[in-house]
Amino acid sequence: MAQKSDIEIAQSTPMLPITEIAEKLGIPSDRLEQYGNYKAKIDYNLLKEDPRPDGKLILVTAINPTPAGEGKTTTSVGLADGLSRLGKNVCVALREPSLGPVFGVKGGAAGGGHAQVVPMEDINLHFTGDFHAIGAANNLLAAMIDNHIYQGNDLNIDPRKITWRRCVDMNDRQLRFVVDGLGGKPNGVPREDGYDITVASEIMAILCLSADITDLKKRLSRIIIGYTYGKPSEQQPVTAGDLHAEGAMAALLKDALKPNLVQTLEHTPAIIHGGPFANIAHGCNSVTATKMALKLADYAVTEAGFGADLGAEKFIDIKCRMSGLKPDAVVLVASVRALKYNGGVPKNALSEDNPEAVERGLPNLLKHVDNIKNVFGLPCVVALNAFPTDTEAEQEVIRRRCEDLGVPVVISEVWAKGGEGGEALAREVLRLTEEPNSFSFSYDLDMSIEDKLNTLVRRIYGGKGVVLTSQAAKQAAQLEALGFGTCPVCVAKTQYSLSDDPAKLGAPKDFEVTVRNLKISAGAGFIVALTGEIMTLPGLPKVPAAERIDVDENGRISGLF
Repeated sequence: MAQKSDIEIAQSTPMLPITEIAEKLGIPSDRLEQYGNYKAKIDYNLLKEDPRPDGKLILVTAINPTPAGEGKTTTSVGLADGLSRLGKNVCVALREPSLGPVFGVKGGAAGGGHAQVVPMEDINLHFTGDFHAIGAANNLLAAMIDNHIYQGNDLNIDPRKITWRRCVDMNDRQLRFVVDGLGGKPNGVPREDGYDITVASEIMAILCLSADITDLKKRLSRIIIGYTYGKPSEQQPVTAGDLHAEGAMAALLKDALKPNLVQTLEHTPAIIHGGPFANIAHGCNSVTATKMALKLADYAVTEAGFGADLGAEKFIDIKCRMSGLKPDAVVLVASVRALKYNGGVPKNALSEDNPEAVERGLPNLLKHVDNIKNVFGLPCVVALNAFPTDTEAEQEVIRRRCEDLGVPVVISEVWAKGGEGGEALAREVLRLTEEPNSFSFSYDLDMSIEDKLNTLVRRIYGGKGVVLTSQAAKQAAQLEALGFGTCPVCVAKTQYSLSDDPAKLGAPKDFEVTVRNLKISAGAGFIVALTGEIMTLPGLPKVPAAERIDVDENGRISGLF
């Protein structure tokens, strides 16, 4: 009999009414806003009203992603179900999927196999409309900028110095760089422009870091959209507040600010809110969602995007620093197949027994383990995501090398067995959460921008240091002169390598990371550093996943995974 696809498993598993899931967390009915029978928003004011103490925070991260698959979201869901099977009060807090990967190459982001959040079709598509609201707020600001210039430009905005870009939640390389305002005076002022994917918008980061509507409006007003005319020393930043845009933007975002409640296939409560893409954004779900999970459950499982060099670093150095959160334990997800790929094995040969290739690929895993344990000072377990072709000899190579570093390795079978396959991992995580830790950040905020970047490259990536292009060096000096030098940095780089070169697998040495552009996200409170050839709007692959997605006459979707 053919193996069921993720969507077939999800569609064949009955869901509980969302009110029953809310009851598990003790959410009062007047703080729940239902979106049909199986989705709801939670009023964030509940955080201020609920007297319960916070639970334990478990962060799930991974090695650098490969085409072989690691399974971070699947592991997060299966771990939560495993904890629930052990009788623990648990909630999993995840990021919302972007439509770009869903229709591109990566597919959906609701987990997989028997470790999924549901309704997976809704979650992977429009969900509760949060991303649409973020895109609308982003593009409203863009429209107000160009309208202000068209109407006389009282703020003296230099169209060549506008840093605010439009956004779209789709992989569309054609829109990366555009010229707009063409067709004569009634159609605006011609200028160079461009689009980012919605999750890379500063609005996404602001939504994820805002505590409430008042905080949201303050952050929106601080957004720097560009600079005035004048010599470099005379140019002044122009903000969304100068354009009086924050009120209307907040009105578009008022419902998107509320976290979304759904469930796993095993009816464990799941809060999904905020953005993915830790390669070009901060890649974490909202502070409110994480704090809500901590408040409502004894154990909160959350994830950070892509490899630990991106998602986990930003979770700690940006999100934890700004919110006061602190993980009690970290799960680092890897797979035998992914390590063999890092060891030089082509994708079509990953099913063959090859302990030597695993050994060659191990440095990538061991570097991430070292960062979590010795840089961030947190207890760690490696979750080895099991595939049927894995051999005991291959697994033993990983177990031996990790245990030499004092880090346990647990086989995770959550894709095939759901919570049952995550019980062993859950037991180890419970043990780790009781261990003392020496939590710390990877750099100090009082360092210069260049020193922060150098510290990340040397301590987290394992390279020699950073190289600023002439443009980036000028931008660093300008940002420091404007008082932004003490902000944390959000590095945008390839997710496939610890370096800024996606071809350098494993744990490369003696490399430099080139920063070509520095931009302040003043509302979010961090500096974005674009490195290498990273793009803030991906393109579709040669054969996009969209070609396999369909819907029948009964509204039943197929091909979504």
